[in-house]
Amino acid sequence: MADSNDFADLLAANAAFAADFAYGGFDGIARAGVALVTCMDSRIDPLGMIGLKPGDAKIFRNPGGRVTEAAMEALVLGVHLLNVQRILVVPHTRCAVASSSEEELRRRVEASAGVDASWQPIHVIDDQVRALAEDVHKVKAHPLIPDSVVVGGFIYDVDSGLLKQEA
Repeated sequence: MADSNDFADLLAANAAFAADFAYGGFDGIARAGVALVTCMDSRIDPLGMIGLKPGDAKIFRNPGGRVTEAAMEALVLGVHLLNVQRILVVPHTRCAVASSSEEELRRRVEASAGVDASWQPIHVIDDQVRALAEDVHKVKAHPLIPDSVVVGGFIYDVDSGLLKQEA
């Protein structure tokens, strides 16, 4: 178990956040009707980059911002239960899984962990634009995503903050 001091700074920040918390009692639907699949990269502010605030969108994050099985589950639930009407799939520039080989990333993990990581799947992306087009098609073609849902694929530039539509 973690020592209570390990998270003291974060708990103090949480107490300050909760002091004027404005989202209590919220029903959890996507107020702006938006869902976003993006990368776990800490340079991405998923709500801020599209002018939204907490409560406006459903957000699913994973390495590379791919539409995985779990992401697809989130999108289906969002569309049918949480007011999602538009879906953005947003990988980003300078992404580690789009600019490194699986072997290279495993070597780096092994060096950090000090143990064999050959068994750990790391899903790299060899062509980010092609993968984005495939992911957008996967969402549009899904039998539980109606044609009325608008789906777009964008690349987020981590250096300029701009989105570029690619699919």
